[in-house]
Amino acid sequence: MCKNLYNPATLSVHIGLHHKGGIMTLQQLKYMISIAEHGTLSKAAERSFISQPSLSESLRELEKELGIQLFTRTNRGLLITTDGSEFLAYARQVVEQYALLEEKYIIKQSPKKEFAVSTQHYSFAVKAFIEMAKGLDIDTYHLAIRETKTHEVIDDVRELRSELGILYLNQFNAKILKRFFSDYKLEFHPLFTCNIYVYLWQGHPLSQEACITLAQLQAYPSLSFEQGIYNSFYFAEEALGSAHNKQVIKANDRATMLNLMKGLGAYTLCSGIISEDLNGGEYCAIPLDLDDTMEIGYLKKEGIPISPLGLVYLDELKKIYQQP
Repeated sequence: MCKNLYNPATLSVHIGLHHKGGIMTLQQLKYMISIAEHGTLSKAAERSFISQPSLSESLRELEKELGIQLFTRTNRGLLITTDGSEFLAYARQVVEQYALLEEKYIIKQSPKKEFAVSTQHYSFAVKAFIEMAKGLDIDTYHLAIRETKTHEVIDDVRELRSELGILYLNQFNAKILKRFFSDYKLEFHPLFTCNIYVYLWQGHPLSQEACITLAQLQAYPSLSFEQGIYNSFYFAEEALGSAHNKQVIKANDRATMLNLMKGLGAYTLCSGIISEDLNGGEYCAIPLDLDDTMEIGYLKKEGIPISPLGLVYLDELKKIYQQP
């Protein structure tokens, strides 16, 4: 009687990807992803149910087979290298595609379709996501939207955690950000161009102005989204960063921004594309008297086509911009 060698729980360990240097296993890819996510061998080993020496040896073998260094060893853990980040993006694809194959053909479950988008703090990007999701059978999808820092939007698309990234370019940040896009093998596609607006509470002293100048704003605090270690002008989500005003308050989310506008008479600069459904009707966007624009668009990974659901999301974004 033949022994049944199939075991769904361990099958992935034995599947290998042949290449010139040897066999790179699916399990090695999973280990590499775990190390990248947790930052230390000890934590990754714990989560992967493997001893730390075995995990370390697996990583050394993978780096030797690939001929590249995936991580830099430091006293505080492992930092992924540039080569490692590029490899990680493709490793995630392989592991995710295998999971879909396993669900459909081995476990005999209908795989859920996945879609994720990362965005700067735009209510219209969230609104478009909501409209897209309304037309779906949520039971058949894994959906995710991440409102986050500018560099994290870029990293999410680079490493394929998100299919699309929504951000803006203008005359001040375009050169620097496009360099990142090129280095990370990302494509930027414009969606629409808009003027710069001042966003503030309707009870603000300037809320009845038809147009606001930078000089008028000097008396009030400027709000800016915190960008972490990339807290420079080029990664600012506000078209002029915070260089135009000495009174600057940093915040991490839209809800806090709205509270600060109302409580402190503060303001921020934005695209003027506001969703009152999400932010409420107590706020207004007034044109800024400045000869500059914001080009809002989406990032995608080079060579990877946009999924059908991604196209639906982009259509919803365009609809919101076109609304009167």
